[in-house]
Amino acid sequence: MEKLFAVKGMNDILPPDSAQWEWFEEQVRAQMLRHAYRNIRTPIVEPTALFVRGTGETTDIVEKEMYSFEDKLNGEALTLRPENTPGVVRAAIEHNLTYDGGKRLYYMGPMFRHERPQRGRYRQFYQLGAEALGFAGPEVDAELMLLANQLLNDLGLRGVRVELNSLGVASERHAHRGALIAYFEQHSELLDADAKRRLHANPLRILDTKNPAMQAMVQGAPQLLDFLGEASLKHFDTVKTLLNACGVQWNVNPRLVRGLDYYSHTVFEFVTNELGAQGTLCGGGRYDGLFELLGGKPTPAVGWGMGIERVLELLKVQGLTAGSLAPDAYAIVAEVSGLAVAMQTLQVLRSQGVSVQMHAGSSDGMGSIKSQFKRADASGARFALVFGPDEIAQGVVTVKSLRDGSGAQSTQILSQSEQWAKSLQSPA
Repeated sequence: MEKLFAVKGMNDILPPDSAQWEWFEEQVRAQMLRHAYRNIRTPIVEPTALFVRGTGETTDIVEKEMYSFEDKLNGEALTLRPENTPGVVRAAIEHNLTYDGGKRLYYMGPMFRHERPQRGRYRQFYQLGAEALGFAGPEVDAELMLLANQLLNDLGLRGVRVELNSLGVASERHAHRGALIAYFEQHSELLDADAKRRLHANPLRILDTKNPAMQAMVQGAPQLLDFLGEASLKHFDTVKTLLNACGVQWNVNPRLVRGLDYYSHTVFEFVTNELGAQGTLCGGGRYDGLFELLGGKPTPAVGWGMGIERVLELLKVQGLTAGSLAPDAYAIVAEVSGLAVAMQTLQVLRSQGVSVQMHAGSSDGMGSIKSQFKRADASGARFALVFGPDEIAQGVVTVKSLRDGSGAQSTQILSQSEQWAKSLQSPA
C-alpha cells in the first residue's frame, strides 16, 4: 500500500519540539491575563466573501494564496482562514460583542495560505493575535504594542526593533493616493508587472515592493505623513509619547503601509534581522473601517498578529530554549506482581502535581532492572522510583537521584507519598 505523507508546507509538530510550543502558549496566556485580554476561538473555515471583503480583492492573499472550495452539500463558497482578524470582527458583529462596551480579545491557532514553503513561511502556519474592539483612543494602540513588546521581552528575545507609521484618515489617504499615482506614472518605465497592475487599484502596496530595481525610485515617492492633518498627527504623537514613557524604542518607517481603505492611523511591526526575508515577527494596526465593511455598525478597532513559528525560530537562533518533556520521576517496577502497588502510588504522586513516567514492560514481563534504569536515564527524569519486591514487602519505595551525579538515594514510605511528593518536583 502506498505510503502517505503530510501535505507539503503543513508540518507535524512532534515531541520534543512540541514542548517549546506548550511553553510559548503558557507565556502567552499569562501575559494576556495580566493585560485583561480574553480568549476568542473562531472557526477555521469561514465564508469566502469574508476574506474577499476583509482581506482585500487585490491582495496576494485573496488573488493567489487562499485555500477556497465549494461545499458539495449546498454549493457554499468556503475558505480556510488565511488570517483571523476578519473572523474576529465577523464574530463580534454576529454576536453583538461590543453592545456593552469595548472588548479586548486574543486567539492562537492555525492559518492557511497556498504559497511556496520556506523558512518561517508555511502553508499551514500558526498565529497569535490580539484585537481591541470598540476603543478609539491612541492609548489602546500603544497598549497593544506594549503587550507585544512585553511578551517578546519576557521570552528573552534580543534585537527586535519596532517600526511605526500613521495612515491618517480616509481623506488624507485619498490625497496621498492621488499624489502617489502621479509620481509612479512619471516613473512608469521602472515599474515591474506587479506594480503596474497595482498602480490604480492599490498603489500603496507598491511602496512595499521587494524588487531591488525599484527601491531607489520608491524611496523618493510622496510620504503619507506629509498629508496628515492636525487630528491625525496628534493621535500619532500620543502613541509615540506613550511608548517613550514606557521605555519602548521605535523608528518611524514611512514605507510601512496597509493597502486597504479600512485601515487608519497607527500601523506597526516588530522586526528582526536574524531570520532573513521572514523578519517580521508581529504586525498590526488600527482598522476602524472594517466593522462597517463587513456589515456592522461603525466600530473603532486595533490589533496585531504574530507568527508563532517565526518567534520560536528566533528563540532557537538566539540559543533560547525552554520547555521540557522530562518527567520529575521514572518508576522502575521489578516484577509484574508489583504493578498494582506502583500504579496506586503514582496516582497519588500525580494528584500532588508530580510528573511521573512508568516503565512499560512487554509480553515477557517488565524487563531487567538494568534496562529499566537505562530507560529512566534516557527519559531525562531527575529521580528513579524503584518498586522492587523487597521495597514492596516493606511498604516503601527507593528514590534514587539521576541528575546530580551523586547517585544519592533514600527510602520513602508508600503510605505517606502525599507528604514526600513535593520533594520530587523540579524547582520552579
